[in-house]
Amino acid sequence: MTDESSLDSPALPGELARQLEALGGQLVWRIGKDEASEDVVVRLGFASATPRFAHLPRLRSAGDQELQAALDGGRVVIEWVD
Repeated sequence: MTDESSLDSPALPGELARQLEALGGQLVWRIGKDEASEDVVVRLGFASATPRFAHLPRLRSAGDQELQAALDGGRVVIEWVD
């Protein structure tokens, strides 16, 4: 019996996997296209930063094909929201 995550990446040591899972549970993110460019923006921050997301410029929704094209073209911007 295998789980889906074991098919995509090498197995992580148990404690590291638990710590990463706990960290992931504390994060929020938004993904969309920047209104001023064709870049896809990934905004990421701790849940405590959620109110600050509302003060950032809006992101337009992006479909799977647009996301894949941005990844393939190197037009992905990661923003950390503090």
